[in-house]
Formats: sequence, C-alpha cells, structure tokens
Amino acid sequence: MPTIINADTSDGLKFTSDTSGEIKLQSAGADIATVGSTGITMASGKGLAATGHVLQVVNAKTTTQTTSNSTSYADTALTASITPTSSSSKILIIANFILYPANAGGGHAVVGLNRGGTLIYDRAGYNSVGSSQITSAFNYLDTPSTTSATTYTCRLKSSVSGQLVAFGLTGYNNVITLMEIAG
Repeated sequence: MPTIINADTSDGLKFTSDTSGEIKLQSAGADIATVGSTGITMASGKGLAATGHVLQVVNAKTTTQTTSNSTSYADTALTASITPTSSSSKILIIANFILYPANAGGGHAVVGLNRGGTLIYDRAGYNSVGSSQITSAFNYLDTPSTTSATTYTCRLKSSVSGQLVAFGLTGYNNVITLMEIAG
C-alpha cells in the first residue's frame, strides 16, 4: 500500500503513510495518480497534459489506388483510427497523397475527409498539367468531442461526371497521420 495523499471534501487534506516508496494522489477517495521510482502513472481515465501538447500519434500508409469518374464521394484506402483520451481533445489530421486529376473540360479532383461516415472537410480544385500526377496534402484540425475510437478516411470524387480521377499510386506511400492534441 503506498503513502496516500487525499484531498477529502469533508476532512480536508489527509495523509496515510507506509514504506512502499510510492505516493498515491487521490481526490475525495478516488485515485488520480501514483508517483513511483519510474515516474507518474495516471489512474484509468485521468490525464496529465497541458493544453496544446501532443498526447498520441497514429500513422497509416497505403499504396492502393482509388479511381472515380463520379461526382459522388468514394472512400479511398487511406484511413486511420484513433481513440482520444479526453473528449476535450482535438485531432490534427495530416494527409499526403498522389493524385491524377482530370483536367479536360474544366474538371478536377476533389478530396474529402470523413469522420465516422460524416464528411467534415473537402478540398476542391486539385488540377494538373496534362495527365501528370501531382503530390498533394492537406491538414485539418477536428474536434470530435468523444473518447470512442474515431476513424478518419480520405475520399475522392470528380468535379465533372465521367472524368476519371485517381488517388494514390501503386508503390507510393500515401500517408495519413492523426495527432491527439490536449484540449
């Protein structure tokens, strides 16, 4: 049993000591953290982070190509999931990918971002010279307001029906990075 420092709501600050070499911090009898020789361990559901600090990073890659000639979004293989540690956290999404946009007749590729099946961002206007590939990227800061697993998926569509656009390139790593930022 560690030494316990408890900020009790009725009796004020209470100390219970022992010789374990650990200190347990409590509030109203509920564990907050344990301080030991290896550092601070937070109790389940508790966090130790200042606003704006990166709490975790998730990264996913794909070399799968997705094509579309529709003006409706299609999911690409570029997807990643993260489970925020706090509902006040923000998620910074950074995506890097290859596109083969259509350019005949004024069309272009449109890339979107879904969170759990809901479109939260779209970036119209990816054009190229001729039919060449272009490397592209976007950043988006999301506030999902949850501690449940949250999936982000890049999406693709053409701005003009019937014009083929492609997302990704076999052998090239398209990358999505999710960073949880303390809120």
